[in-house]
Amino acid sequence: MRIFLAGASGVIGRSLIPLLRDAGHIVTGMTRTTEGQTRLEALGARVEMVDVFDGGALGGAVRRASPDVVIHQLTDLSDLSASLDPAAQDEIRKRNARLRREGTANLAQAARLAGAGRLIAQSIAWAYAPKDTPYREDDPLDLAATGARAISIGEGIVPLEDTVLRDSAFEGIVLRYGELYGPGTWTSEPNGTSPVHVEAAAYAAFLSVDHGRPGPYNIAEPGGTVSIDKAISELGWRPDFRLGQTS
Repeated sequence: MRIFLAGASGVIGRSLIPLLRDAGHIVTGMTRTTEGQTRLEALGARVEMVDVFDGGALGGAVRRASPDVVIHQLTDLSDLSASLDPAAQDEIRKRNARLRREGTANLAQAARLAGAGRLIAQSIAWAYAPKDTPYREDDPLDLAATGARAISIGEGIVPLEDTVLRDSAFEGIVLRYGELYGPGTWTSEPNGTSPVHVEAAAYAAFLSVDHGRPGPYNIAEPGGTVSIDKAISELGWRPDFRLGQTS
């Protein structure tokens, strides 16, 4: 299939491209930088240099790729762990929430106009309203969240998921990733309430290209606060997957 990958040079995108490429898919990766372009070309992807906030340019890029599937792995959190200033951290969260809100809307519009059949988007597994665990995909998101959590969920995750899951023009899949660890992330070891290795996260996106019914899926390791039964049964996902495995 033809795949348009937004966030292609990010930590998940770099693991995802080899999986897609080796399966015979034609991948067009989106980036804003010449560094990203060089990295994507080395991975065997076609490249579109475009900003997700430029709706017109983005629409043209997606039309040129003529994708069967659009994959959204964009985030803007690279400075969060380095900042000790709460006000600065809130600004980073707001920037990322805007990306999830407005960037997702632009990608959905571009996917719709290009006739893509499926849109897969990255979300988070810690956005559920408090209840006894494990959280399952049909549990409500935390719409009553306050403070920093309200920025991430109310201003970012909720509009992202609504955009992807409620559009009838394509099949929408939302991957609710747990806390990422592994190469290129903030930590090399599992961390948080529902950790997931970055390569296993990429594998979930790879499988979602042609597996699974539309809807949300929790993507995390077993034993955490979210149930992963749906991803295992419907996507055929394995939380222990690592690059280099043959099956």
